[in-house]
Amino acid sequence: MAESPRAGVLASRADLTAAPEDRGGALWRLDPVVRQLDANLVRLLPGTRGAAHVEPDLDVLICVLDGSGELTVGGERQPLEPGCVAWLPHGIERAVSAGPGGLAHVTAHRRRPGMTIGSASPVRETAQGGEPACMLGRVCPDCDHPAADAGARYCSRCGARLPE
Repeated sequence: MAESPRAGVLASRADLTAAPEDRGGALWRLDPVVRQLDANLVRLLPGTRGAAHVEPDLDVLICVLDGSGELTVGGERQPLEPGCVAWLPHGIERAVSAGPGGLAHVTAHRRRPGMTIGSASPVRETAQGGEPACMLGRVCPDCDHPAADAGARYCSRCGARLPE
């Protein structure tokens, strides 16, 4: 039986201040096995410049706790300071950089399904008579929940990978 997640306060300012000042990266992670959300407490060391990248599948929410920095979204630069909350929709290029005093923030996004080991999915042959119904590729094979977004890659209900 899976371990029940603990609800309530899971991290605090003490988690940030307890870590050595020269330690960057994730200082805390949400780790219960049974969960729908991923969250991290991240520290960027002073002057750290994050590489611009595109997250194709997940929206990300950032909440700045300490320090300052800069968020670049779609080429537009925006200042970051304690109390800032930023939404980074999937498919948009983004980068986070720390100012001279560093930057600490919490990130939260829908949980990605775990990696699995197995053989590649078999090639499906298209039956004569045309293409499959347009919604078929948007229905979750595990829970039958239809994806609202035609470009979705994972089920918003259970996290299973949707058919290609």
